[in-house]
Amino acid sequence: MTIRDDNSLAADLATQAGERLLAIREREGFADPAALRAAGDRASHLFLMEALERLRPSDHVLSEEATREERLDPRRLEAERVWIVDPLDGTREFSEEGRSDWAVHVALWERGTLTAGAVALPAQGRTLGTAEPPKLPGFAGGRFRIAVSRTRPPEFVRNLAHLVGADLVPIGSAGAKISAVLTGDVEAYVHAGGQYEWDSAAPVAVAQAAGAYASRIDGAALTYNQADPSLPDILVSLPDLASTLLAGIRDLHR
Repeated sequence: MTIRDDNSLAADLATQAGERLLAIREREGFADPAALRAAGDRASHLFLMEALERLRPSDHVLSEEATREERLDPRRLEAERVWIVDPLDGTREFSEEGRSDWAVHVALWERGTLTAGAVALPAQGRTLGTAEPPKLPGFAGGRFRIAVSRTRPPEFVRNLAHLVGADLVPIGSAGAKISAVLTGDVEAYVHAGGQYEWDSAAPVAVAQAAGAYASRIDGAALTYNQADPSLPDILVSLPDLASTLLAGIRDLHR
């Protein structure tokens, strides 16, 4: 692995973890979804942790697959550099044959800011990263599309779509949803059903590098490397739609 900088490292690690997940999918098959999910989670987590320990030994890591004790390690909150990773975002989709809406997230937080990140979409054969941010699609106006959970879309997002004149598009993982905004498959992603920092850190890093809008659904900034890693809601959209969506959300919550 040739490492030029943190942006390149994020992309390399996410891509290589994704390649391992594809191999596990091929080897294990889909007869036992629970076993496939467990094997994928563990293998990707171990690969990322070992790689970061070797390549960035002085940095801290916050991973979805970390133990509770590791997540509560007070040294993480005092660190200047923390990698926030989701070794397998969208485990349900990973274990379903034919689905490609799952991802690997690798992000770097430094002194209060996301400075590097990558989202690998292995089954789609691509990685979106801050090393080379995707060119954000334009918005011509009219009816637009909002990505939502395929299994538990929040009721208020249905109401929001009706209010602002949008269609809902069910997509699996959070990384796949935010990536869909960046690739032009949808124009926005709105979620308020509960998430954690590792669900959004890497895709938000890429979205912000590409020039997309990203915030909490009340317009507050997204903050990372907190003592409580819960980050329950998010809005990511093309810049031209942010004010419309935020106004609609405010109207629904009055």
